[in-house]
Amino acid sequence: MNFGVVQRPTPAMISAALRAMESALDLRPDDQVLIVGDEACGACPGAFAAAARYYGCKVTVFELPPHGRPLAGVPRELAALVPGPTVVVNAIPGHTAETPFRIEWLRLVEGVGTIRMGHAPGISEDMMTGGSLDVDYRRMRLRESLMLDLLEGAVRLIVRTDLGTDLAVDVRGRPFISDLKARPDCCVNLPCGEIYCAPVEGSAEGVLVSDGPIGDDGVAPMPVRFVVRGGRAVAVDCADLVWRERIERHLAHDDGSAAVCEVGMGLNPGARLMGRMLEDEKALRTAHVAFGDNRGFPGGCNCSGLHVDCLIHLPTVEIERADGQRVTVLCRGDLAL
Repeated sequence: MNFGVVQRPTPAMISAALRAMESALDLRPDDQVLIVGDEACGACPGAFAAAARYYGCKVTVFELPPHGRPLAGVPRELAALVPGPTVVVNAIPGHTAETPFRIEWLRLVEGVGTIRMGHAPGISEDMMTGGSLDVDYRRMRLRESLMLDLLEGAVRLIVRTDLGTDLAVDVRGRPFISDLKARPDCCVNLPCGEIYCAPVEGSAEGVLVSDGPIGDDGVAPMPVRFVVRGGRAVAVDCADLVWRERIERHLAHDDGSAAVCEVGMGLNPGARLMGRMLEDEKALRTAHVAFGDNRGFPGGCNCSGLHVDCLIHLPTVEIERADGQRVTVLCRGDLAL
């Protein structure tokens, strides 16, 4: 299915798309590539399609329909394309209202067990020209290795910030993984660049103060403070009443939407702080805590129609190992070596 309006990508966008697909998706000339796109993402879907064709791949492009939005589920025509491709790239909007569609689509593709997928909800053209997709992947893999070494053996993780974040989660038996390389059972974000885990359900305790973007809502004019008890947000405070009510609606969306489902840290040296979650959560010197669905994460079993990330800047992150040893991973955002 072709785009209703063909938007021509620049050579720089195509080059960045190709390097990202080679590094994160192990693109091969014999791959069959499906690009799921949307006109709202400009020339980004076309850049991925052009890069894959240049590499010698057979490419199919599916444009999400303009009618019936926000999508509540996977369009029948899109579902019919699975399990054909070996590589899928989703260059689509990241609207919170379409989270159920995205979750269903990710689970459908990952359930095939043979498809390497890059997920780019909220991708923009500037991310592909000097931003977080156009990055030194070797440098990012080095930082990944250093951080994973520091996180080895963690059973508890504590995140603190000068603004008042003081949140502890149990991570016993929950591996920390990075999103730098897709697996058939686990997609990666494009742009990639984070290390994350799904904490043990019901274990999160403390306070989270987000001073960055929240989901696809952007950055609140004032920090948003969450009180977390028994693994769930039980209270929200923000000096901006409109924002407080908006976040309260997210947390009340369904039974699982208030549950802490993820803790992650950025490691992409090209990611900028732009007020857009897809890029901001990959930036150095940031961490993020999410509420809602985490069934696509190792060990994650919280079910929700939402997944809302909350960004914090300059975090100090410590872990505790089973023998009681405490290790600092980040000190006000900088890698502790």
